[in-house]
Amino acid sequence: MFFWLTEFSDGGDFFNLFRYITFRAGGAFATALIFGFIFGQPLIDLLRRRQGKGQPIRDDGPQSHFSKAGTPTMGGLLILSALMVSTLLWARLDNPYVWIVVLVTLAFGLIGFADDYAKVTKQNTKGVSGKVRMGLGLLIAALAAYAAAQFHPDALTNKLAFPVFKDALFDIGIFFVPFGMIVIVGAANAVNLTDGLDGLAIMPVLIAGGTLGIISYFVGNANFAEYLDVHFVPGTGELLIFCSALFGAGLGFLWYNAPPAAVFMGDTGSLALGGALGAIAVCTKHEIVLAIVGGLFVVEALSVIIQVLYYKRTKKRIFLMAPIHHHFEKKGWAEPQIVIRFWIISLILAMIGLATLKVR
Repeated sequence: MFFWLTEFSDGGDFFNLFRYITFRAGGAFATALIFGFIFGQPLIDLLRRRQGKGQPIRDDGPQSHFSKAGTPTMGGLLILSALMVSTLLWARLDNPYVWIVVLVTLAFGLIGFADDYAKVTKQNTKGVSGKVRMGLGLLIAALAAYAAAQFHPDALTNKLAFPVFKDALFDIGIFFVPFGMIVIVGAANAVNLTDGLDGLAIMPVLIAGGTLGIISYFVGNANFAEYLDVHFVPGTGELLIFCSALFGAGLGFLWYNAPPAAVFMGDTGSLALGGALGAIAVCTKHEIVLAIVGGLFVVEALSVIIQVLYYKRTKKRIFLMAPIHHHFEKKGWAEPQIVIRFWIISLILAMIGLATLKVR
């Protein structure tokens, strides 16, 4: 919205600053962060009053989690509110990629909100049916992948790009939409599975989101794209605004989610943020890089899949408990120890992801 202030610029005054993505990215970050600090505690107080017993705790979970009973959930509302307000204020609203990512984020957030609401009102950990959640998620992802494909340059439309090897483009045709669906829904559910300890999911999301924001800026700039030997996708640079807002909103939430958490993000936040990461990756043609920078989420999801499949075949478990962060809890690792070590792993993976931007 603030970009429209450039209409009052003569090219050398204050209003001209709003032409620059980097300036607006800084503004988006600051706006979202301040929003989180201002409205965080009032929202937590409201959620605590409305939810009563808070998020129900799994009976089969680690014993240490029972001390968290009564902690309110749906903290993702704080993230989404700060993220949306900041993005709509600072991003160019005539950019299709911004709207694709924003709408995917909101849609997955609504699915998560419905799930959280069902859990809180029924005081049951089951929430909305998994089939319903998956079906809605796939529909949203299909629409997003199709829309992204319509705005990609002709040379990249329906093609799968590989990191480092710029010339390795595979035309997957009509399978691009199903592929995009897997990326977006997979990312949403992987982040959702990771959100099991105080502060565990939010920082890796911010690290992955920040990395994708940098990539978006480079991919959307013809000069940087050529210099770094990556595919140029016009318009995606504007996604840096969204990613900067995400970083600010996430830090504002982490202030209250740091151990011991005053609020959980719930499915409202985890599904929305995961869906956002997937949508950004599809828009920027960096789906495979997302699997690298979001490798922690991949491992968390794989641990659940492996556990379920192995148990069905053998009636035995590979991990003491899945997702894998619970396995380490069962082994006696302290919660902050798991969280910080997983943050470190996420940061390492982000550096590897950025290393795929090959300088000539």
